[in-house]
Amino acid sequence: MKSSAPRVRGIIAIAISAVVFLVPFVFIFLTASKTAADASRFEFTWPTKFVLLENIAEVFQARDYVIVRAFINSTTLTVTSVTIMVVLAAAMGYVIQRRAGLWTNATQLLILAALIVPTAIVPTIWVMQSVGLYRTMFGMILIEVVGGLPFCVLLASAFVATIPRELDEAAVVDGAGPLRVFFTIVLPLLKPVIVTMIVVQSVGVFNDFTGPLYFLPGSENVTVQATLFNFQSQTLSQWNLLFADVLLITIPPLVLYIFFNRQIVDGMVNGAVKG
Repeated sequence: MKSSAPRVRGIIAIAISAVVFLVPFVFIFLTASKTAADASRFEFTWPTKFVLLENIAEVFQARDYVIVRAFINSTTLTVTSVTIMVVLAAAMGYVIQRRAGLWTNATQLLILAALIVPTAIVPTIWVMQSVGLYRTMFGMILIEVVGGLPFCVLLASAFVATIPRELDEAAVVDGAGPLRVFFTIVLPLLKPVIVTMIVVQSVGVFNDFTGPLYFLPGSENVTVQATLFNFQSQTLSQWNLLFADVLLITIPPLVLYIFFNRQIVDGMVNGAVKG
């Protein structure tokens, strides 16, 4: 009887997870597949007329194919921001673990403070305007890097602690310098946590709505989340097209999580347990 209890609890947990995560996705799919009249009722029912492909085609054609430009902008923002984040976080995590001292302790305090203190929107906009980075992709990339870097540094630092110092010392004895030790010895060993950082931060940057809204306004700079405004107004809301747009935006992060779910868990658990 006792041996079956963990299995029952596992089944219950899976059922609850399915309800919490799958039901909203099914509702999005069904609403995106309906006509405008059916979607406006917000009923969890099968479409009377299945028009998903037509709705998706209309979403792509809206405002002169703005969603294509939005996907290009979001992809550029995500890839560049996450690449910078991962490299900087790995290097900072390595230095924090290998060179303990006053400066590294102060850096850790600043990283923790960055996780706690919220972003000040108005002062940040003023600073970006002063240096000419407001409404620029490079400025938005810097905002995303600053926002996600503290979390990545904590993950990388915890994982570096699991790497024996003897490997560094052996490489130094063989004549390797600090950069060579990091890039040829340490960085390849950080692959599990790097995958975790890439997936988690990619989803976060790709789904960021408020950041581009405040710091990257303009039709030319539109990101995928901003395209949701295309199908809502004060007088008319095209719910079938809105949910079709949500469905398109949801697919890339969902695919990442499906294919890299195990790597995400391994990277976070290994660093937390061993670090």
